[in-house]
Amino acid sequence: MSAGVPPDALGRRLLCGTEYATVRYVGSVPPTAGIWLGVEWDDPQRGKHDGTYDGTQYFKCRHPRGGSFIRPNKANFGVDFLTAVKDRYGLNDKQDVQHGTENTLVFGKKTVEFVGMDSIAEQQRQVQLNQLVDISVRECAVSHAGQKEEISRTCANIRHINLSKNLISSWETVTAIASQVQNLETLNISENKMKFPSTSASVSSVFSKLRILALNQTEITWAEVLLCAPGWPALEELYLTSNNITVLERPDNVLQTLKLLDLSDNQLLDGNQLHLIAQLPRLEQLILRNTGISSIHFPDAGFGCKTKMFPSLKRLAINDNKISQWSSINELDKLPSLRSLQCHNNPFMDTEKNPETLRQLIIAKISQLEVLNKSEVHDISTNCTKLDYRKIFGNDWLAAGGHWNPEKNKPSEEFLAAHPRYTALCLKYGAPEEGELKGRQPLTLKNQLLTLTIKCPEKPERKPVEKKLPESMTIQRVKGLLYRLLKIPGSELKLSYESSKLEGKEVELDNDLKPLQFYSIENGDCVLVRW
Repeated sequence: MSAGVPPDALGRRLLCGTEYATVRYVGSVPPTAGIWLGVEWDDPQRGKHDGTYDGTQYFKCRHPRGGSFIRPNKANFGVDFLTAVKDRYGLNDKQDVQHGTENTLVFGKKTVEFVGMDSIAEQQRQVQLNQLVDISVRECAVSHAGQKEEISRTCANIRHINLSKNLISSWETVTAIASQVQNLETLNISENKMKFPSTSASVSSVFSKLRILALNQTEITWAEVLLCAPGWPALEELYLTSNNITVLERPDNVLQTLKLLDLSDNQLLDGNQLHLIAQLPRLEQLILRNTGISSIHFPDAGFGCKTKMFPSLKRLAINDNKISQWSSINELDKLPSLRSLQCHNNPFMDTEKNPETLRQLIIAKISQLEVLNKSEVHDISTNCTKLDYRKIFGNDWLAAGGHWNPEKNKPSEEFLAAHPRYTALCLKYGAPEEGELKGRQPLTLKNQLLTLTIKCPEKPERKPVEKKLPESMTIQRVKGLLYRLLKIPGSELKLSYESSKLEGKEVELDNDLKPLQFYSIENGDCVLVRW
């Protein structure tokens, strides 16, 4: 092998300038002399061909122009872990050489040298390295572990390591580094294109205390995750974004401690892939942003029942997907522990143009929701939303066979499939009254007028006033109107309202930017003004 080319160069990661690549060929390229490295660039725009030169194919590339030949002296094969740590934290030998004159002191014309200063500096370095708990060597060209036991001897207290975007070529290298860190809890090795085991290996205690592992953009497959997983007995958070994972498999007897799983930016084959990971007993958070799923279904549970899948799931993110039917949102009500949902940028949201109405519909469909799209769902506001939901679809309920008389109330299967929680809402809050449904206008109608009573409960001398206000009017504009109407001095107004449907409940109008309809205020409700 040529000087400067490691004996295991084939398959290794390297840097050429600032560009990352993988070695696919080592050898001669006639008619030129000397050794060449055939590389496949991470950025195919950097390349020139597919590994074929002058009619001979020396290696293969995934991209037709993703390859090049470079001379070995252009390749940076990286450094060992400890060298990178010392460089990053300013604890390397070079700096002591640069500051070598600091070991002498001049008295008049006489120079006095302090003997033993080098050994003292080395001791100080050792102390400083041993104090490091959280280490980041991101983009430091780390490619190998270095001398055996050197890390454990030098950095005994490490618990958290960021090794992202380096030159690590294989899982064996990761294991070699981690085996020297006794109490490793967090490991980020994202953005390292590496080889993972293709067969199950004997379980070791290297990762016995690892709780958080990030493997984003490492080209790992789900099958490879399961092969490595027996070595992660205490893992709680696993990040696997952007790995081209398309199919999942059941994690039998592994990942049983997992609380968070992030599969974002992997184009899953379909929503049924989720069934294969649905029995993870402790999974509380599942992140599925931009995974290509178009539907969600839990076939083991009927309308109004809870699924046995994802028993502990509290937080679900399905942003940026292809979910087009409200039936998938209905299905989420089957999850027994769901409290938080993120669902922005899905086609089903385009069916309702008014964002506040859209929010109301989702809240009404998922019974235990506490946070929707990172915004807290308030209890009293939720009750109002559910009352509105009954009225929005009240006429559809009647047309489908619904009735105020329980004995005659037999809505069709089609209606119940579209609104599985409607019957439960009617049982809890009562069926919508006939007068509420007659001539009911859709909530999306702009400037629908509400007849409201304005009261000042702390100023009994002021008589109640009745006003008609558009339901799209913001709380800020309502306050401006009340300043003028009630001739109130420049004090800070506090608004709330009482609903005729929720006796004894007072709802605070606490967001100046929200319209009246956000709080589900209706005709006949009373707005309370305090200052």
